[in-house]
Amino acid sequence: MVSQIKPKIVKKTKGSFTRFQSDRFHRVSPSWRKPKGIDNAMRRRFKGQPTMPKIGFGSNKVTRHLRPNGLKTVVVNNVKDVDLLLMHTGKFTAEIAHNVSSKKRVEILARAKAINVKVTNAAARLRSEE
Repeated sequence: MVSQIKPKIVKKTKGSFTRFQSDRFHRVSPSWRKPKGIDNAMRRRFKGQPTMPKIGFGSNKVTRHLRPNGLKTVVVNNVKDVDLLLMHTGKFTAEIAHNVSSKKRVEILARAKAINVKVTNAAARLRSEE
């Protein structure tokens, strides 16, 4: 058996890119839009301006969506979704969606434990009231 060398997962730490002048005007939302004006200082990359997204800010393609444990995450809404991970326990972890009730969470966790699937947010909404 040939052992695979796992590359080190590097998470780059550039924050979110905000839209030009979104801090100055309430009507301009901070969600990213590329500046396109002919005189725009940000587009022309002047000193002191915020940076624009470039290809170099991206993560390594091999490790792009991996969690620190080396597995990818699949959002799960019901027990049927957990069954899809039956043959992929070594590649994927389950993450229960935020809008799933605590009753369904118990069923999902029971099924995940039975087929040996890791759940990232297993403790959520399971605390009993005292």
